[in-house]
Amino acid sequence: MTVRGKDFDGALDRAAHHARAWLADVGERPVPPRADADAVGRTLAGPLPARGLAPDEVVDELAARVEPGLMAIGSGRFFGWVMGGTLPAALGADWLVSAWDQNAGMRFSTPGVVAVEEAAGRWVLDALGLPAGADVGFVTGATTANLTGLGAARASVLARAGWDVHERGLAGGPPVRVLVGAERHDSVDLALRYLGLGRPTTVEADDQGRIRADALASALGEAPPGTPTIVVLQAGNVHSGSFDPFAQTVPLAHEHGAWVHVDGAFGLWAAAVPGLAHLVRGMAAADSWATDAHKTLNVPYDCGIAVVADPAPVRAAFGVHTAYLVDAPGPGNPYDKAPELSRRARGVPTWAALRSLGRDGLVELVAGLARRARAIGEGAARIDGVRVVNDVVYTQVCLALEDDARTRAVGERLVADGETWISGSRWRDRAVLRVSVSNWSTDDDDVARTVAAIRRAVERT
Repeated sequence: MTVRGKDFDGALDRAAHHARAWLADVGERPVPPRADADAVGRTLAGPLPARGLAPDEVVDELAARVEPGLMAIGSGRFFGWVMGGTLPAALGADWLVSAWDQNAGMRFSTPGVVAVEEAAGRWVLDALGLPAGADVGFVTGATTANLTGLGAARASVLARAGWDVHERGLAGGPPVRVLVGAERHDSVDLALRYLGLGRPTTVEADDQGRIRADALASALGEAPPGTPTIVVLQAGNVHSGSFDPFAQTVPLAHEHGAWVHVDGAFGLWAAAVPGLAHLVRGMAAADSWATDAHKTLNVPYDCGIAVVADPAPVRAAFGVHTAYLVDAPGPGNPYDKAPELSRRARGVPTWAALRSLGRDGLVELVAGLARRARAIGEGAARIDGVRVVNDVVYTQVCLALEDDARTRAVGERLVADGETWISGSRWRDRAVLRVSVSNWSTDDDDVARTVAAIRRAVERT
């Protein structure tokens, strides 16, 4: 049957109603979900019904059953992980992406959304000070962005050693040595596992989680010249928020013929802020970078961004050429720059977020996150028994009390209180409460209420 616009009216009207209701109070409701997955699952139990429901009724039923299990991640007092919220323009654009239903893999067939993604990619490179000729791929998240950059790295370092991994595979070829900081994110190891590169070689980090340049120099010098080598650096430690010393380590790695990849899931955006740019000095000289727009930039899931300075190795690693696909000269097809052949136009909300912010707004967004992290750290430090255990240089704050048991107890009390969500973790051999400031909507009132909640939890534990 022919698609008719009115067929969608009921479902879209009800979806808009429920979305507005959720957004109207997400900033004031308790942050934790009211029901766990088992409880929500019980409302969804039973066999597939024999008869279906009208689209508007389906949306109403879905909203009613799922809402108790929703966490208020969009709240300005959610600090559990680096998840960000959703900027209004990015949410509106994401709705359009679903309605347009374009497969954004091929430039010829869906030129509208591909052109938007190409524009978004140029803005990202400009804002972050990365090479203007780099390839930009929009992927599912930071893990896949790391996979993309490291896939290009694998192809490049093996080619320099005379081995074509795409023709011959890994078996029988020279081993690829991957050097990583002791405190890299686990998604780096996951990407390496996907690529068949195995466990990386760990390089010592300092007390803030930054890779030590002298330790990297020693590790690089341990292998014979010409050994295929990849060095993975970090922009934004998940506990301290610290940044590796790029100005020292990138040239050092290049002197030894290594490819340098930067995992900057949330920290890459510091490059957009004059007051924070010192944290990433020298980073633009790397070979590939990974970030996640749903974190610091606050676009909806899923939207990782993979950037590779030299398009040749990334297109060799992920490009597809068949009789039924149309090759695109020049900028290339989106599927040449990332692992997926078919995907939604996830770069469109990135364009919308950047267009709504402008350069000044982007600076204020990122600088504001860092400023409020400092305010939470300063407020928490004034509470008896609470210690800030990291140097608050960006958006991360780690808190601890006198022993692990009390730190964990305070964390449990905070979750029960519901005013804020701060995740427990373990860093440098002690239990910590990790505050990750990543939501555009977090304001001074949210900071004050969060500090007050921490004080209550400490006083009642």
